[in-house]
Amino acid sequence: MTSSVILMALVPVFFVLLLGFVAGKARIVDNNHVEGFNALVMDFALPASLFAATASAPREGITGQAPVFLVFGVTMLVIYLGWYWFERSFFAVTKSDASVQALTVGFPNLAGVGLPILSTVLGPAGVVPVAVALATGSILVSPLTLVIVEMSVAKLRGADAPSQPVLTAVRRALVKPVVWAPALGVAVSLFDLHLNALVDACLTLIGNAAAGVALFLTGLVLSAQSLRLDWRVVAATAAADVMRPLLAVAIVYAFHLTPDVARTAILLAALPSGFFGILFAVNYRLDSATIGSMVIASTGFSIVPLAIAIATLFPG
Repeated sequence: MTSSVILMALVPVFFVLLLGFVAGKARIVDNNHVEGFNALVMDFALPASLFAATASAPREGITGQAPVFLVFGVTMLVIYLGWYWFERSFFAVTKSDASVQALTVGFPNLAGVGLPILSTVLGPAGVVPVAVALATGSILVSPLTLVIVEMSVAKLRGADAPSQPVLTAVRRALVKPVVWAPALGVAVSLFDLHLNALVDACLTLIGNAAAGVALFLTGLVLSAQSLRLDWRVVAATAAADVMRPLLAVAIVYAFHLTPDVARTAILLAALPSGFFGILFAVNYRLDSATIGSMVIASTGFSIVPLAIAIATLFPG
């Protein structure tokens, strides 16, 4: 039973990811211009899926995700700050590069890998914790990265740093559909409002494309990156795929959380590095080669910790 769950959870994920990778390498799809795919996933399909899932969830199901928010938020922040300090202290990289690398290591691939895996393991209810986790990262570490990068870029251009960089970064994060859509869905659920059946059907139709297209996009993005395996990449892979889930284990035991919450939070933390860092790096012309190598290595190695996590947490 356990082996069947692992195969059903992981094989389809890496199959679609490989399709995107091959399509990019073979130049069937242009892997240097992924803005259209990214907009489809992050601005339409994923927000629709997350809103429909959270809005249709019972109030108890939403309030029950508060511990997931706590565990996932603390885990990401600790890994983020730890990697930022590591890069600045031992490799003397710029603040911008260190922050984007920290985002890559700390913020896992929830859209591409997390959504299909948790949907397989937990069923339709698995979408809700993914929505909570994605909103958590988008509110905490993404704005923090934007603050650091924007201030660094302003200094390089010889201009004064924005007078309110934190508010600017938070505002940029909050206007993204992938952030406000699940938040709006949470509000709908908490106020015990009922989503119209026709609206739900419309959102579900576009939302069904989220997991598959996000995985394909991840493979496509990775196909444009070169793998440069060095000790920094190995350390980043260990931090993302090993230290992050182990830290989540320590937190859930420290707070004596319920088994269901603990399993969900740990599985979310075991996901590989996300590709947001690559998009940030390309947009701000930072070191995308190193970040790309980190994502490739983390994604490939993640088969091991994910299989162990699923086998251990969901033995039935």
